[in-house]
Amino acid sequence: MASNQAVSAHAGAAEQAPLLDIVHITSIRGERTLFSDFNLQVEAGRMYQIEGPNGAGKSSLLRIIAGLLRPQSGEIRYRGELSQHVRSEFLQDLLFIGHKAAVKPELTGLENLAFFAAVQGQPCAQPPFDLLEQVGLVGLEDIPAGNLSAGQQRRIALARLWVSSSRLWILDEPFTSLDVAGIEMLHQRFSQHLAAGGAIILTSHQPLDWASQSLVRIQLEYNW
Repeated sequence: MASNQAVSAHAGAAEQAPLLDIVHITSIRGERTLFSDFNLQVEAGRMYQIEGPNGAGKSSLLRIIAGLLRPQSGEIRYRGELSQHVRSEFLQDLLFIGHKAAVKPELTGLENLAFFAAVQGQPCAQPPFDLLEQVGLVGLEDIPAGNLSAGQQRRIALARLWVSSSRLWILDEPFTSLDVAGIEMLHQRFSQHLAAGGAIILTSHQPLDWASQSLVRIQLEYNW
């Protein structure tokens, strides 16, 4: 009985903990400190916009949170546990899309979506053709991604937002190369994700006033 109570208490603590807790993170590039003692609690249903001038370390911060870079100090806790101790669970609940489209140029849009789903270890939530239709790429599904425009490649990459069931999205300039229709498409998908209890950490030069009720802005200063 005592063992069951301990498990129950642990599960309850995980439910009460923030989705992500970033504690005292410091990043140094060369001889310059990008940022130090950075703290952030990430809650479900919130979008966090990392702002700051070029060189302030915005992309580095996103990559540290996603586990792609190591900080000089500090720790990241996922639902109350050190992320490195629950790495498999953390990565399964994480979707990272960097500044570059990162699609395979030799694969078609449909093949890229199948590849994304395989890497994520999850079946596509919708048929791949339907996903391409949602991101406005019908008629281009059989063309190698390398033959498409930068905006079209970006749409293929962003189709992962409809493939993945991850709660935490980390996105570096997701609106890059998108036209007005593509930006509106992302606004709608972001709203759906937040309403379903997901969280988003992103950098963006696009105004996000439409999400003011769920938006938290975090400013990084440039350290000379």
